Amino acid sequence: MQAQRDIAYQTVQVNGLTIFYREAGLKDAPTILLLHGFPSSSRMFETLFPLLAARYHLVAPDYPGFGYSEAPDPKKFAYTFDHLAAIVDSFTSVIGLRQYTLYLQDYGGPIGFRLAMAHPEKVQGMIIQNAVTHLEGLSPLWDIRKAYWRDRAAHEDELRANFTSLEATRQRHIGTTPHPEGINPDTWNDEYAFLTRPGETQIQLDLFYDYQTNVASYPRWQQWLRDHRPPLLVVWGKYDPSFTVAGAMAYKKDVPGCQVILLDAGHFALDEASDQIAAYISSFLSN
Repeated sequence: MQAQRDIAYQTVQVNGLTIFYREAGLKDAPTILLLHGFPSSSRMFETLFPLLAARYHLVAPDYPGFGYSEAPDPKKFAYTFDHLAAIVDSFTSVIGLRQYTLYLQDYGGPIGFRLAMAHPEKVQGMIIQNAVTHLEGLSPLWDIRKAYWRDRAAHEDELRANFTSLEATRQRHIGTTPHPEGINPDTWNDEYAFLTRPGETQIQLDLFYDYQTNVASYPRWQQWLRDHRPPLLVVWGKYDPSFTVAGAMAYKKDVPGCQVILLDAGHFALDEASDQIAAYISSFLSN
């Protein structure tokens, strides 16, 4: 019999697609649904799983086009955040998740907020880790992306370089951290290998273009937080080059009294602070 701390690496059929996911912990324990960022996958939670699986049921899927999940041709599959969220929603139903605490990082934010809007009764709490829901959270690095939304053809080559460069992939992890030697280079090398797979460039270009729908949804998501006041923990790597500390603090406007923790870490804070994050999560959920 598998120990409850062990990670199971599994696939399931969801709306005709093969979706890969990592799972650990006892299934009758409180569930944490962990939604990953760009350009990562459920692999980003690998260090967190053994720290929490003794008390919680952890589930982390890879979205279509990411990690080990199926990556259908973008000519036949719409790579939009609405569509990814619909797949994740169906995934939770297929594996029988009735309620969960959401852990949202980067792309996990817009996907998770779509789930919360659709099924507020399922959301027992939210853990936000470098996922933006306020305009002030977007750093100047987003200027090129905003230009891409205004004129896709004119700025596509410039944006393409952002995720076909090994150095750009490395910088997403390193940011301005004063201790880059503490980050495993396997993280960005693995992500770079993923980003350079055949067909991946078009998938990511489509999602970057659709990201503008997330920014347009910020007011609705803020209102959802104000209306529902979910238990909320914000843990934020302050050396993030993409998402500002102001974006972390902005959650206090929507859920006064929520805990905001600024960590000596970057965009992928679990690279450097998984022990700290696990301790904050354990304290948050036990309360």
